[in-house]
Amino acid sequence: MRFMRGKMNGTKKKTAGETARSYNDRPLSVSLSDNIDHLYAIFNQTPDLVVRQLTIKKSGSQAALVYLDGLTDKNAINNNVLRPLQNENGENSPNGLPAVTIGDAREMNGWAQLEKAILTGCSILLIEGSLAALVMDTHGWPQRAIEDPQLEASLKGAHQGFVETGSQNIALIRRYLPDRELKITEHVVGKRGKTTVSLLYLGDVANLELLQELSRRIESVDTDSVINTGELVEFIEDNPYSPFPQFVLTERPDAAASQLLQGRFVAVVDRSPSVLIGPAGFSAFFQSVDDYSTRWMVATFIRILRFLGFLIAIFLPAMYIAVISFNYEVIPLKLLLSIGESRERVPFPPILEALLMEVTLEMLREAGIRLPTPVGQTVGIVGGIVIGQAAVQAGIVSNIMVIVVAFTAIASFIIPNYDMASAIRLIRFPMMLIASMFGIVGITIGLMTLIGHIIALETLGTPYGIPFAPVRFSDWKDTFVRLPLWQMVKRPHGAKPQQFRRQGTNRPKGEDK
Repeated sequence: MRFMRGKMNGTKKKTAGETARSYNDRPLSVSLSDNIDHLYAIFNQTPDLVVRQLTIKKSGSQAALVYLDGLTDKNAINNNVLRPLQNENGENSPNGLPAVTIGDAREMNGWAQLEKAILTGCSILLIEGSLAALVMDTHGWPQRAIEDPQLEASLKGAHQGFVETGSQNIALIRRYLPDRELKITEHVVGKRGKTTVSLLYLGDVANLELLQELSRRIESVDTDSVINTGELVEFIEDNPYSPFPQFVLTERPDAAASQLLQGRFVAVVDRSPSVLIGPAGFSAFFQSVDDYSTRWMVATFIRILRFLGFLIAIFLPAMYIAVISFNYEVIPLKLLLSIGESRERVPFPPILEALLMEVTLEMLREAGIRLPTPVGQTVGIVGGIVIGQAAVQAGIVSNIMVIVVAFTAIASFIIPNYDMASAIRLIRFPMMLIASMFGIVGITIGLMTLIGHIIALETLGTPYGIPFAPVRFSDWKDTFVRLPLWQMVKRPHGAKPQQFRRQGTNRPKGEDK
């Protein structure tokens, strides 16, 4: 048995484009040496290409096992491929291909198919005198263990998060929904780095028109490669110029399963640790898995805090600028005197003071994220305290401004969805600018513009503001408030499901029935 790795064809040197045009549509040859030459021409300058030439014991035929080092499972190749070939006792296939003990083995006879199989971690067996090759599923690329999601920590929920392997992510979802109605359609995106996008939905619940629309958008993506789920979102969202996220990205399988039960779609992007959920309304970004694991009264209180934090994070700095610059008559006299005393040494107008502190806060936040966790926490805490205290003592900003910025930061941390929290951080700055020009009137105009934009926005052709615009009172049970689960008999209208019935009457029969 001979072993060769990364051999170069010395007689011909072609570019990748010429190679693809020459060999992609060419059938296999009966000559093993010709087929190996074609492989080296296709995989030019590929040192991790492994070609093992061997002799099949039963038939005495010359063969070559081909795979990419690092993408295959060496144990599966040695135990389930090489060992049966060297000690073969089984029957051959109708095409004369030998029997192996690998789980998934199929025959192919086109170079385009074989090239794709090798690049996706399969091993192929070429045999002298055969016009077909045996393609074996020997995937074994590097992957990490299933861990607790870092961006979506849960107190009472499961501590399992998605990983970078699409098949494992689908298996995690199937653990929650072992139902034959869980359907999967696959799409391949990208010309060079081909990425498999799997659409999951409940066949008897999800709206098939939305499925066709989502599939059409995914298939129309024309790019070299889609590396992660966030890139796919930019290609398929309805309004790319809106600051608000139009699809929910989650790393939690339990959250994905919950959305599937509501009639929504989940797109699993291979090589990405997060999945895409759509259609997603505005209120979906304020919901958390823990809301359904705690008492409904506690969950309702937390929901109200989140929406209140949304308003504070956007409008509090703008309101500070407006009342200090234009509408100071709305401030009580004693508080006004205290604010005037704290701003006595500040040389900047309120808008510059607020922008300075907000930009500093954003830089500290980004520094804390990018640095290693122990260092990042230290930078965030020490940097905030030291810079804030030093700025006040130097007379650059006032005490009240530090309080406003700190309160705003805390309010933005309440939002459970990172994409929505990032949108709030962005919207805050134009609100501050319009408040510095028009005062409270400007804030009112900004609020009306924001509400109008949410009402006009769509996600997969469905209203983004539902159940508030259009009004669906039956869906209000799970928006600002979270009523008991036994009252949520129907699925929400936002996903346009085929059937709305979710459960029966589960009212507990106690003394207060």
